[in-house]
Amino acid sequence: MSDAHDREIAMMFDRIAARYDFLNRVLSFGTDIGWRRRALARADIRSGMTVLDVGAGTGDLSFAAASRGAHVVAIDLSAGMLAVLASRATEAQRERIQPTVGNAERLPLPDASVDRIITGFTVRNVGDLGTALAEFRRALRPGGRAVVLELSHPPNTAFALLYSLYFDRIAPAVAALLGGDREAYRYLPRSLRPFPSADRLAAMLRDAGFRNVSYERLTLGIAAIHVAEV
Repeated sequence: MSDAHDREIAMMFDRIAARYDFLNRVLSFGTDIGWRRRALARADIRSGMTVLDVGAGTGDLSFAAASRGAHVVAIDLSAGMLAVLASRATEAQRERIQPTVGNAERLPLPDASVDRIITGFTVRNVGDLGTALAEFRRALRPGGRAVVLELSHPPNTAFALLYSLYFDRIAPAVAALLGGDREAYRYLPRSLRPFPSADRLAAMLRDAGFRNVSYERLTLGIAAIHVAEV
């Protein structure tokens, strides 16, 4: 995907960085907190590991990984989001977290240099998902693991229609009322429409060279956690 795509995404997240966490909590009714906690449990992060947080945003996953004794490379396209991460970090967290402006399709890391990759609500914004997954595979050491938390497509048709009404119409309106960027919160549901189903994303991870690929649906399938090993 073009550099123009990356610049557009970065600028959008720069605009919403200041209110991103607040609006996430409101629009997800707080469920995103439990989803992240579950993803971290699946990552099995231990002291001394090097962890790559792709699309680190304001730092929730990075902080949690650092609290487990890991060194964290926190990559995001948006300098604005990383600035919020830096402002939230304690001195101890700053010693363990390395914020880096970067692209999931061109990770600024050597081959086989990280033990874990975690990513939350990021990969549906990537221009070329297959390339990004191949980069994840390249950067992981043997025995490493990638954990991908992302919104997904509910398998129940009736619930999917109801969820689409909320996600496409109600959530952007609520975000605007609460001082958010209406256009950004219109983009976010649009980004999900072409995104692969949970089954298809699992297949793409296998195609990228991962093994032991599995996933679990969350909250009636509106999100999913994929786990893949090297």
